[in-house]
Amino acid sequence: MNNKIMIAMSGGVDSAVSAFLASRGRTACGVTMRLAFDHGEHEKAAVQDIKDAASTCEVLGIPHVVAELSEEFRALVVNAFVRAYEEGKTPNPCIDCNKEIKFGALLRFAAEHGFNRLATGHYARIEKDGNGRFLLRRAKDLTKDQTYVLYTLSQEVLSRTEFPLGDMSKAEVREIAAAQSFVAAHKSESQDICFIPNGDYATFIKDHSTRTPLPGKFLSLDGQVLGEHRGIVHYTIGQRKGLGISLGRPAFVVSKSAANNTVTLGTNEDLFTRRLTVENLNFIPFDNLTSPLTLLAKARYRQEAAPARVEQTGKDELTVEFQEPQRAISRGQSLVLYDGDYVIGGGKIK
Repeated sequence: MNNKIMIAMSGGVDSAVSAFLASRGRTACGVTMRLAFDHGEHEKAAVQDIKDAASTCEVLGIPHVVAELSEEFRALVVNAFVRAYEEGKTPNPCIDCNKEIKFGALLRFAAEHGFNRLATGHYARIEKDGNGRFLLRRAKDLTKDQTYVLYTLSQEVLSRTEFPLGDMSKAEVREIAAAQSFVAAHKSESQDICFIPNGDYATFIKDHSTRTPLPGKFLSLDGQVLGEHRGIVHYTIGQRKGLGISLGRPAFVVSKSAANNTVTLGTNEDLFTRRLTVENLNFIPFDNLTSPLTLLAKARYRQEAAPARVEQTGKDELTVEFQEPQRAISRGQSLVLYDGDYVIGGGKIK
C-alpha cells in the first residue's frame, strides 16, 4: 500500500520538489485542487497553477489530475471565514483548509483513485513512537515550520500522510527545483490568504455575505461612547491604524462584540493577558490531557511559542495560563501547544 502515493501540487516550488522526492521508485500521481469559486484574477491564477503543476508532472513522468473541490472549499472554508468575522472572531482559514480540504476532501479523493497515501509540500515532520502512535514534529528549518496550521490532523490522517520537505531548508528545495528545471523553481511565495490575494478582508466579506455590515459604537473600556465604527468586520484585535477615529492618543482595538455591534478601544497595555480558554480540541500524542502540564504555546501563527500552564478543564475545554502576558489574543484564532519540537495539540480560542 505504501508504494502508491498521490502528491498534492499547488504549482509552487515546494510541492514540485515534494513530488520529485515522493514519487521516486513508486506509483505516483500529482493532483492539484481546483478551489477557485469566482472569476477574475483569482480564477486566472488558479488556471496557471494547474498548468505549472501539470508541467512538473510531465518532467517527472507521472500523471496529473485535477480535484474539483470548489464547492467544498466555499462551504467549509470561505463561508466559515465570513461567519467567524461576522461573529467578532479572527479566524485562520488555512487551519480549516488543512483539516477539511487538503487532509479531508483531498485525502478521500486520493483513496477513491486508488492512492491510500498523500504527500504535500508542508514543512513539518511525522514520526512514530514506540507505541505505534504518530507524532507531529516541527520542521528542521524552523523559519519555514508549518506545524501551527497542522495541529488538527488525526492519527488516521497522519498515518497516511508524508511531508518530504520536513528535513530540508528552503534553499535546498530551490536548488533541487532548479537542477530539475521545474517551471516553479524561481516562483515567489504567496503571503496572503489564497482567496483574498489583496488582503482586503472587509470588502471580501461584504461581497460574500448575505448581511450588510452595520455601523456601531466605539466604546472605551469603561463603556463610554467614543464615536462610530463602520462595522465590526473592518477591525481586528490589536489594530491601531485605519480606525477612522481621532482621540488625541494612540488607540487600539481591544475587543469586539457582535451581539452589541460594538468595538472597544484601549491602550496597547490593555491588549496583554495571561489566561484564556480553548475549545475544539485535538491532541496528537494522546487522546486527553490527564494532568496539568507546562508546555510552549502559540496563540498566533507568527507569534513565538511561550511557556504556559495547560489544564484540561472539560471534555472539550483547555484552560491556559501563560507565564508572561501575551499581546492581542483573539477569539477564533488557534492556540497550538508544543513540547520541544513536538506538537501536543491545540484548539480554537474562546
